[in-house]
Amino acid sequence: MLNFSSLPPLVRVSLRYGMASGVLGFVILVVLFYTDHHPFLIPVFLDYRIVLFSIVFVFALREVRDYYQNGLLFFWQGIIGSTFITLLFSLIASGALFVFAALVPAFVTNYIELSMVQIQAFSDEDIERIGRDVYEAGIESLKGADAYFLASRYFIQSFIISFFISIIISVILRRQPVLTDHGQSEQSLGN
Repeated sequence: MLNFSSLPPLVRVSLRYGMASGVLGFVILVVLFYTDHHPFLIPVFLDYRIVLFSIVFVFALREVRDYYQNGLLFFWQGIIGSTFITLLFSLIASGALFVFAALVPAFVTNYIELSMVQIQAFSDEDIERIGRDVYEAGIESLKGADAYFLASRYFIQSFIISFFISIIISVILRRQPVLTDHGQSEQSLGN
């Protein structure tokens, strides 16, 4: 049996925050859907995951830095912790989304219908700019959307959104040992 207290603090904290954020992320998806704001039609720069990842990464990495590592957090630790949180978030939220979309077919059909309305509102200029063949291929792929398509898209988008946020948060929260005049860190001197 897995003993969580034997795991390194970075893994233990990331595991806890990743699971909690995955459940919260799925709940937000369902709430958005039932309040007539389909989560897949919200522009990516307004995506709730930006705020969620920022908050979760800050709290998780600060906890690791301040409570387990005496105020030290290296950039690579921030990236690894953020990536692990994102992986757990994506697995939990996408898995739950897949089950939800399979059980509630209106989730997929609403997405297809609302996306078709948006696509059909494109002007002829827009269609020519992206290319008629690309436009037609997009419509055909949209008609074939299913629970797996939405869950996998959500999974991939989560990593793309998380990537930039994790770099920024890891740079902001990193602290390295302060070197004294003799080149030794304060921690190695016992301070």
